[in-house]
Amino acid sequence: MNNGRRLGADAYGGCKGENYKPYTRHATIIPEFTLRSVLIGALIGIVFGAANAYLGLKVGMTVSASIPAAVIAIALSRFFRSRPTVLENNMVQTVGSAGESLAAGIIFTIPALIVLGFMPELSKIFALAVVGGLLGVLFMIPLRRHLMIGEHGRLPFPEGTACAEVLVAGDAGGSRVGRILAGLGIGASYKFLMDGLRLWPDRPVWNIRGVEGAQMGGEVTPALLGVGYVIGPRISGIMLAGGAVAWLVLIPIIKMVGNGLTEPLFPASVPIAEMGPGEIWNNYIRYIGAGAVAFGGLVTLIKAIPTMVSSFGAGLKELLGRSGGEAETVRTARDLPTKLVLWGAVLLGTVAWLLPAIPVNALGALLIVVFSFFFVTVSSRIVGLVGSSSNPASGMTIATLLATSLIFLGMGWTGKAGMVGAISVGAVVCIAICIASDTSQDLKTGFLIGATPRRQQIGEIIGVLSSALAIGWIVFFLHRAYGIGSDKLPAPQAVLMSMVVKGVLTQSLPWTLVFIGAFMAACVELLGIPSLPFAVGLYLPIRLSTPIMTGGLVRLMVERTRDAERRHARRERGVLFSSGLIAGGALMGIGVAALVNAGLDEYVTIGHGWAGRASGLVAALLFGLLTLTLHLSTRGRATDSSDS
Repeated sequence: MNNGRRLGADAYGGCKGENYKPYTRHATIIPEFTLRSVLIGALIGIVFGAANAYLGLKVGMTVSASIPAAVIAIALSRFFRSRPTVLENNMVQTVGSAGESLAAGIIFTIPALIVLGFMPELSKIFALAVVGGLLGVLFMIPLRRHLMIGEHGRLPFPEGTACAEVLVAGDAGGSRVGRILAGLGIGASYKFLMDGLRLWPDRPVWNIRGVEGAQMGGEVTPALLGVGYVIGPRISGIMLAGGAVAWLVLIPIIKMVGNGLTEPLFPASVPIAEMGPGEIWNNYIRYIGAGAVAFGGLVTLIKAIPTMVSSFGAGLKELLGRSGGEAETVRTARDLPTKLVLWGAVLLGTVAWLLPAIPVNALGALLIVVFSFFFVTVSSRIVGLVGSSSNPASGMTIATLLATSLIFLGMGWTGKAGMVGAISVGAVVCIAICIASDTSQDLKTGFLIGATPRRQQIGEIIGVLSSALAIGWIVFFLHRAYGIGSDKLPAPQAVLMSMVVKGVLTQSLPWTLVFIGAFMAACVELLGIPSLPFAVGLYLPIRLSTPIMTGGLVRLMVERTRDAERRHARRERGVLFSSGLIAGGALMGIGVAALVNAGLDEYVTIGHGWAGRASGLVAALLFGLLTLTLHLSTRGRATDSSDS
């Protein structure tokens, strides 16, 4: 086994894929797929899945759990009498990261049913999660050789490669996990004091004098601060620009023009003169934002067409060209048999058709299988180029929903059954896309460190099944506490999906507003600026963009460090601490939801209103202190370049 502390240069493309020598050699046999690694991975998957479910319903985005799961696995390994091997730790992160991806696919789509007034049963959520998750894993299997070996050096797989570095540098696990745990503890404590005890408001707002309807504010939570640091200053700034256009330009214009109207203006039911900024956003801006998000997602998809075509062709060739029954002599080349992929897809399509919990007919089941295979091949290659966080899953899901809804409209399926069926198709495809994205990165990690692909693929399946058992309860839990689609839990992605389906099937969407948003996004794209983050900022309340921008500014300050090695080390420390902030804030959000569900929230809100009119200033000062803590977390010894 390689005793070096980092992967060799050939891990980044210094040789052909078939000549690459992994960290754990092909002939080396060490423990990998153990009960311990599977159980720990399943637990991590459920925890990060819950955190990402809350975060996704809050702001419409999730964060990758692969690196935090790898770090936690390394840290926990020190507490066992027989220390787990690097392949066991890899299995922990393989199983664990599946929970985060499954949560993303679920919360982007399933809550759309709740928004439309169709409360899904737990069995429905479980069935959709299992079918989508398994399709994502199975359709990724025949792509592994082409993407991991054939494209070695051409596809960087950023998260997968970073995860391999973390696993190889196992001696650094203690200090790394310390930063995650510190962020988690601070984030959870801050969230409890703010939302549990209500010592200060979580969303201070200030109206701008002299500009009626203009409003600024911030949802001063640790999760949003951490998200801003992780995505960086450029994307954060573009999001804030979208929010500024909505809340400082469009809403004041609508208010100024609408003050002279005595009748409601479609689609609102009350005159604009009687509306505040929030009502104007709800009745008009969110449709403009929906059009912008749809356009941004589709543009991202269109840009990927060359990749889509080549990936689809390669995937089809691999799927149909291999017999699947051959026995591999090299451990690191063994996949699950291709016949399992073919028969598994047929079986899952049949289950989707016949299972009452998945309300689709034979055509819907066929669309599920076809769209899943197509977009899994697309997603698996795109994440190899740009990483999971930049994967246009929303755009692919919107394309699926638009195509499915138009087909259903042509068939005359426009009632409740049509809406539920269309969203069910979109949900399964979205889950498959997200799981394939995660599986692709995990298999790249396994390729670099010498894992057995077949065992990793089984681990992914276990991660899907274990997380599917919990995710439905989490969604219901959050809905009872906050109300999905409400101001507390806006579920932006799911609301957008519901608007697309309902608008197409009922032909009631205010298309003028939607096209205005699409044209705005087109103008932004023509300026050479990515339109999707701008559109997300336009769609979301500005109070969500300001704390994200704050985190982005901290990242900007960190990256101004001149020394490249020190800059890399500080950035990594901040990412780990931010991951803790995100997980701690999100998990405490679920904890506060438990208090609400139990009816105990009124007994712990001891500090509510103590600051009086100065409460907004107190909230801003404390958030500033939290921001300073994030900045200080990036500091360390000059020689501490890798926390090793």
